[in-house]
Amino acid sequence: MLKKIVTLLLCGFAEATQLLQPAPSLFVNSVDMSTLSQRGAKSAALQHVPWRFAPGGNNRYDKDKNPTGVVAFATAENNLVQDELVKYVNDNITFQATDFLYRGSTNGGAKFPKAMASHINAFFKPFSPVQASDLITTSGLTPMHHLTALSIGDPGDGILVGRPIYGRFELDFGNVAGLKIVYADMDGVDPFGENGDVIERYEIAFEKALKSGIKVKAVMIVNPNNPTGRCYTKDALVGLMKFAQKHKIHLISDEVYALSTFDNKTSRYSSFTSVLSINRTNLISDDLLHVFYGMSKDFGAAGLKLGCIVTQDAALKDAISSNTRFSGPSGMSAAIATKILEDKAFVSSFITLSRERIRDAYVYTTKFLDEIGVQYWKGGNAGFFIYIDLSPYLSGNSSVSMSASDNPEFDLAQKLLDAGVGLHPREEHWEKPAFFRLVFTQERHVLQEGLNRLKSALQSTK
Repeated sequence: MLKKIVTLLLCGFAEATQLLQPAPSLFVNSVDMSTLSQRGAKSAALQHVPWRFAPGGNNRYDKDKNPTGVVAFATAENNLVQDELVKYVNDNITFQATDFLYRGSTNGGAKFPKAMASHINAFFKPFSPVQASDLITTSGLTPMHHLTALSIGDPGDGILVGRPIYGRFELDFGNVAGLKIVYADMDGVDPFGENGDVIERYEIAFEKALKSGIKVKAVMIVNPNNPTGRCYTKDALVGLMKFAQKHKIHLISDEVYALSTFDNKTSRYSSFTSVLSINRTNLISDDLLHVFYGMSKDFGAAGLKLGCIVTQDAALKDAISSNTRFSGPSGMSAAIATKILEDKAFVSSFITLSRERIRDAYVYTTKFLDEIGVQYWKGGNAGFFIYIDLSPYLSGNSSVSMSASDNPEFDLAQKLLDAGVGLHPREEHWEKPAFFRLVFTQERHVLQEGLNRLKSALQSTK
């Protein structure tokens, strides 16, 4: 039964992600699903869809404890600032009694929303100051995606995104809420630029969705973009605002990498501009514009599990708030984050240090890729990743069968995994095959080891 459910799920995913059915050997056929509900069976089956979860798991590379483990290039974490973060927390955090009570955790407690609003006002340069009352806080941005999906759409409705884009929105918005991710192909147009042809691509995808019976409820971007590390120009953001207002749909800007930017001296592309910084008078209604932000990326603190939506839509706030009881943050996490955000001097020095290290790792990685002839999206100046093109290394005659039709991208991913390199095929979606997101924010010895393994594995395909 599990095999049948997964096959059906993959058929559903195929329209959006072009994933093919996995080989029967990947399934656990002995699992008894008869005691589960239909939605429970669907959720259980999702755990067996191949390559939807980061390869490596508990078998991660450690030069001393596990030298044959996998170098995980697939998980977007900033490992370059962990020592400073751990030291600061150990030296400065003292918990209070209220941190262990409901009132210390509900919506982040009394202090966290104020501290986060102040942080956003300082770094995002909003046209109108963000108030603590504009924020709702949950246990990470993934729960916030889920609650937003439940609040703005019904099962079968769509969220419009432009490629390339973070692939797991399919799970965040679809697993429970049942929303579909509708992809706008760019067809050679710069997705982040000022060209009016970009909006035309969104219009085409919007109309196509309507004709297929999908009611698009929002257009969503990740700015800075995941997986390319590019930032949207102000003109592009204005164009998207007008597009959303025209169709009376929400515009959601996920800005979780907002401060993980760096000076790429070889890039001619824009630096980060928040949608909050734009005077939206006559562009878009305040009720239609929303921003996601959290502690996971800019502060290297994914384990704190704190994510926020910034919105002035009173109805949306009520809808999300009614369900936050199921994904409320920890009082201890809120206390730690509040202490960090209130220490302006630490935040300033921490962000500066993080940017320097991200840039250094980016320069090192791109130089290595240039030397071995691997192409990638140029001009990145934000985020933890480089979007690399491994299409020259695809083979139609692979000996490894990761899918029923011997899908070459899955085959290549398996070959890399066998060589100790963890990369997702088709996880961050682009229109062309064999683009992989490589996360370079690793300790230098880990990065070196992983890149050398990648080089050896690719050379062996020639």
